[in-house]
Amino acid sequence: MINTGSDTIDATTPQALAGLLAGITPARPVLIAGPTAAGKSALALRIAQETGRAVVNADALQVWSCWRVLTARPSVRDEAAAPHLLYGHVEPGRSYSVGDWLAEVAALLDSGRGLVIAGGTGLYLSALTRGLAVIPPVPAEIRAQGDAWLARDGGLTSMIAALDPRTRAGLDLRNPARVQRAWEVLTATGRGLADWQADTPPPLVAPEQAQRFVLQMDRDLLADRIARRFDAMLDEGALDEVRAMLPRWDPRTQWARAIGAAELAEHLSGRLTLAEARERAVIATRQYAKSQRIWFRNRMRDWTPVAV
Repeated sequence: MINTGSDTIDATTPQALAGLLAGITPARPVLIAGPTAAGKSALALRIAQETGRAVVNADALQVWSCWRVLTARPSVRDEAAAPHLLYGHVEPGRSYSVGDWLAEVAALLDSGRGLVIAGGTGLYLSALTRGLAVIPPVPAEIRAQGDAWLARDGGLTSMIAALDPRTRAGLDLRNPARVQRAWEVLTATGRGLADWQADTPPPLVAPEQAQRFVLQMDRDLLADRIARRFDAMLDEGALDEVRAMLPRWDPRTQWARAIGAAELAEHLSGRLTLAEARERAVIATRQYAKSQRIWFRNRMRDWTPVAV
């Protein structure tokens, strides 16, 4: 259920939304978090149009140039209505990290431009407002070792066991990418990820310097929106996007982690019917939305909830 307590802003009606917009102050950047399909992009565009700002992407999957439809990037029409930055600007094959994203956002903040930073990647937005540890790059050969280890039967379990206790205690052990990243850092530097994170520098945007909103939506309504949005993606060419990437397909790459990509690739390879691929992708998206809500609830308690 939606939190409708006194601290929650109601934006479920045009009048309530107008009230939210009226409270936007020009001097501070606006940050918008929320689960997938909750309407972050639409709200960001509305604020950008009303206040003359640019919309900045804070979604780790919307950076990839190969996925416009599949990751629900803003449409060409939306991009014409207000400037949109850091969308679709990274080519497949290049590595891209939260540190890369922060460096690009830092340049935008230094320009003095008014920004609305919106997305569903909690790590990006937490790093922006809490800071990010500066960790030396991991050599390619160590990353390749991690990829091979994780691909083996029982690889995730044994990799978790190889982590230092402090890092292991604070890590989402169900997330293979996070586990592998922690193992890579430990192997490359001899120092646990948690130790590096303890030396985090000041954030780019201190919490009090920004207006921070986290969108909340009824779970059943969100589940329905997720299903309808994926059907719209299929109608708009998601299959064609995946088909174009099949010659380069490698499930271990960052760009291949777009939700729905693996399922549609399985369909195009003849291993799933389209109906089966669609059902699995919708379920995966709902699971992702659940993990997003958990992140926001645990790590963004001081953000203003907005009922949409």
